[in-house]
Amino acid sequence: MKQKIGIIFAGDQEFAPLLALLDSPTIVNKAMLTFYLATIHDMEIVTLYCGVCKTNAAIATQILIDHFDCKMVINTGTAGGIQRNIKTFDTVVSTESAYWDVAEDILTDFHPWMDTVYFKANQYLIDATKKAIQEKDFKHVYFGKIITGESFIEDKNRAEIEQNFNPLCVDMETASIAHTCYVNNIPYIAIRTITDTVDNQGIDEFDLNCDKASKISVDITLALLEKISKDQK
Repeated sequence: MKQKIGIIFAGDQEFAPLLALLDSPTIVNKAMLTFYLATIHDMEIVTLYCGVCKTNAAIATQILIDHFDCKMVINTGTAGGIQRNIKTFDTVVSTESAYWDVAEDILTDFHPWMDTVYFKANQYLIDATKKAIQEKDFKHVYFGKIITGESFIEDKNRAEIEQNFNPLCVDMETASIAHTCYVNNIPYIAIRTITDTVDNQGIDEFDLNCDKASKISVDITLALLEKISKDQK
């Protein structure tokens, strides 16, 4: 029996390319969120856009796990590049994630009593994504850290984030999705395509590039779903 997979986007613009592909999905409303149940590549999925920020993402993830019994979670959409080699429309796949705006001892000295601030992505999903990328010949895909915080990164934050975490990109949801999956022992991975960079940054760049970046992240996510489906036959 194939495992049901949850797919989370932050915003409706990021979600639009996948929503357009769903054939007569079942729609369920819960906690002011709209969940779409469908089948892609012979895989049952439950997908939604949760709204921007950590709390919205965590709420959506817990519902996917508790109410819909999802056994894997894929976080996909867009992000802002941090390292200079990461360019607009490159894609970053998480190997691990963390919060840049949460004190380290919050997670290590209190629940969930972690040994490190990093939530590791599931190794099978990392390997499956690598194979899917190779099979479909996607270019400009990088694997590394995705760091999460509640605001767009300004120059004053950038140097500190680079020094403390050395991430490839930043967003506002991945670590909270990873956090929720961690405490529920659910595999996760994040696939984020870059809308703005060190040299071209800010909300205007996001708005300009979101549609194209979202389509790239969805295409890679679909390739991963196809790979998982083949592996579970």
